[in-house]
Amino acid sequence: MRIIIKDDYEKMSKAAADIIADMIRVKPDCVLGFATGSTPIGTYKELARMHKEENLDFSDVKTFNLDEYLGIGMEMSKPYETDQSYARFMYEELFKHINLKKENIHVPDGLTKEPENFCSWYESEIKRYGGIDIQVLGIGGDGHWAFNEPGSSLASRTRVQALTKQTLEDNFNSFYRKAKVKKEDMPHFAITMGIGTILETKHVLMIVNGINKAGIVAEALEGCITSKVTASAIQLHPGKVTVILDKPASSKLTWSIGK
Repeated sequence: MRIIIKDDYEKMSKAAADIIADMIRVKPDCVLGFATGSTPIGTYKELARMHKEENLDFSDVKTFNLDEYLGIGMEMSKPYETDQSYARFMYEELFKHINLKKENIHVPDGLTKEPENFCSWYESEIKRYGGIDIQVLGIGGDGHWAFNEPGSSLASRTRVQALTKQTLEDNFNSFYRKAKVKKEDMPHFAITMGIGTILETKHVLMIVNGINKAGIVAEALEGCITSKVTASAIQLHPGKVTVILDKPASSKLTWSIGK
């Protein structure tokens, strides 16, 4: 596991974007796994800048997103501020700014009528493309990856997951409060890649910023491997792992280099 510590969010975001860009340049038809939330926005902005100013070419890149709320999906007729789907988030924050082909984009279908069948299909699509080369990840306040809530099996696959009270609260504050959506009207279930699915990624790229995540970062990277902190499964990854933190997020690590 390689841990990189940067002074601030901007430098952290650029370092993550550089790793992704290097992969695209070496393997133009690579498969990238993307995450949502506030943390990767800076990385996506830097990738969009690279496309515009440095001709970073996404035309052959394939993408798979980690998760999506069950019951909602991207509807282009809706304005961004009233559509909290993760598909909409990705479109606004990255996809519309680069030359990624629509047919190469994979985001879980929150509007599917057959979620179990869709989850099986999503797994098979990842395998059909040869697996994910780099998976971008953050970490939840309780240590979850994607929507793999505490208690999720570390061998879990893509599935429907009930959301915990903590996740609902966090997501309400991040995405729903500004749209004046009541908490009880938020989606309470999601489709998510499983921990087992994520661990099959060739290169895990976890990015975390902020002092509020310092404790859970230390627990995930240095603590016991446990389903109570699903991101602790990062310690089980058999391949390449890169963790990029800003200084506040790294402040409770005991053995990191470069602090």
